[in-house]
Amino acid sequence: MLDCRSLEQLCEAIVSLRVRGAPAIGCAAALGLALAAHLAEAGTGKEMVDKLELARAQIAATRPTAVNLFWALDRVMEVARRASAQEPERVRDRVLHEAREIVAEDVQRCRSLGRHGADLLPDEGNVLTHCNAGALACAGYGTALGVIRAAFEAGKRLHIWVDETRPLLQGARLTAWELHAEGIPCTVICDNAAASLMAAGKVDCVVVGADRIAANGDVANKIGTYGLAVLARAHEIPFYVAAPLSTLDPATSSGADIPIEQRDAAEVTLVAGRLRKPITPSGVPAYNPAFDVTPAHLVTAIITERGVLRAPYTEAIRAVLAASQGLTE
Repeated sequence: MLDCRSLEQLCEAIVSLRVRGAPAIGCAAALGLALAAHLAEAGTGKEMVDKLELARAQIAATRPTAVNLFWALDRVMEVARRASAQEPERVRDRVLHEAREIVAEDVQRCRSLGRHGADLLPDEGNVLTHCNAGALACAGYGTALGVIRAAFEAGKRLHIWVDETRPLLQGARLTAWELHAEGIPCTVICDNAAASLMAAGKVDCVVVGADRIAANGDVANKIGTYGLAVLARAHEIPFYVAAPLSTLDPATSSGADIPIEQRDAAEVTLVAGRLRKPITPSGVPAYNPAFDVTPAHLVTAIITERGVLRAPYTEAIRAVLAASQGLTE
């Protein structure tokens, strides 16, 4: 159990990946603003909102790629700003209520997303996934693993290939744990084993999550996702991306505009764990981007809580966002 009692503790938890996964980061950001409101002393609603603006900037600086973080911050701050003419306690109540709504909605989004995506998976066969996009990366249930869970619950007999996901092994440590706990058959593989499995006909489709999806359908996800998409296309295997609408970023035109987080080289050069044992020669640098971008043309479909989107993605994303906001095209 992670108990954050200050904004600094919450931000450190996000930066250190103790809270990770785009939907979970969004939930944590929303709750972080509620925590900031709880701790802040203010004589007026306007003073409270001013302090929340500072807290928003602090949380926003933690990780640059996952757009859910900024989506959640903006949603909560909009509620706070609308209440700024009221008493500080009213602003606190509104912020806390909105943060709780975001968390509760996330679970329902994942379940809806899972139901839409389950129909795409084979009745029996092998699914490959990368990194961790399960309940541990969300408020519950999961995105990519939500699709797999829903298919399994519907009676489909699946086996899941779990990429270890270097350098932090989120697949081997987290995804395998979640699947095993659910009784879903799975096998961990080295990241570089995916190509040979596809060539042998042992992968029927790939399902991954996302940290940001640009307006044209380009997808930022954990480093190594792009390579899987290229392999899937070469072997004529469907490549699905599962993400809630909060991961769609209409303000970012393409993947070229998505900021890619660069992380500490020690994540690559040291084995994780208590010993932190070096695995590279001393003094040799390491390149450690946390994410890569998969071009939209390699994505077979984007699975959302509002249904399955297919190319052309610019039009599909615009339409689903308009419909979700009650707008007409």
